[in-house]
Amino acid sequence: MAYWLIKSEPGTWSWDDQVKCGKQGTEWDGVRNYQARNNMKAMKQGDLGFFYHSVNEKSIVGIVKVVKEVHPDSTDTTGKWECVDVAAVRDLPTPITLDDVKADPRLEEMILVKNSRLSVQPVTAKEWKLICNLGGLEKAP
Repeated sequence: MAYWLIKSEPGTWSWDDQVKCGKQGTEWDGVRNYQARNNMKAMKQGDLGFFYHSVNEKSIVGIVKVVKEVHPDSTDTTGKWECVDVAAVRDLPTPITLDDVKADPRLEEMILVKNSRLSVQPVTAKEWKLICNLGGLEKAP
């Protein structure tokens, strides 16, 4: 299993919007960055990811699961962009802000610290466990 972080502006698509989609999930559409698209191509069904609110909030607020592997993005009329489908798994009891991540020396190599603008990024197993713990989960899913 691999771990990921996906980012969304809460005014465009929020954690609450994601939760309302239920277990069937929804497309993680609209990504128009080649590196982020390539990261989605690497995602497998069952992989887990952090749901990150960008812009003003800048915090990890929930956990999602990949429920459908890469396929054409229905919002793309050119046919060159792809996406995955994700479903909400659970809230993070204590949201973890970007400042929290940057302040923890154990996370200094995390892509979120080094390239905070990338909208879909991998997370190492060590980073996953640490953030789950900091977020109030006794056991990382």
